[in-house]
Amino acid sequence: MKPASILKIAIVTLIVQSAKAQETKKETVSTEPKYTIENCVNHFELDKATKTKAGYQYWFGDKNFTHENTLKMSIVEPGKSTHAPHHHPEEEFFYILEGSASFFLDGKTVVVGPNTSLYCPPNAEHGISNAGKTDLKYLVIKKDLR
Repeated sequence: MKPASILKIAIVTLIVQSAKAQETKKETVSTEPKYTIENCVNHFELDKATKTKAGYQYWFGDKNFTHENTLKMSIVEPGKSTHAPHHHPEEEFFYILEGSASFFLDGKTVVVGPNTSLYCPPNAEHGISNAGKTDLKYLVIKKDLR
């Protein structure tokens, strides 16, 4: 074998080994948050809530913190909804804490009150709005398909 060919093989081998070493290094660097008792306990604080066109929302656990599921509280003013009926590949749960909710699921609507859970199967058209005269407060539990 010619010296030039041996040199080319050696260079290619070094490049491949370097690339593999970089991949291994990337795999060992963790980008996940460090979980502690302090950041795993989350008390609702209105001043940390995000204002929306319909009220406000508060993330207890968003996709940047959790491994798979998210937990959000939505507060919706009377006669409003967070958005129009929609669908997505993730299943979703709503849990009504306070108020009266109009729940739309695949062409049908029902009005429910506190201590009621609402399930939205994957890809089902769904929506929720405030059907009462006071704020609607509910939890949203959703799987994050990263």
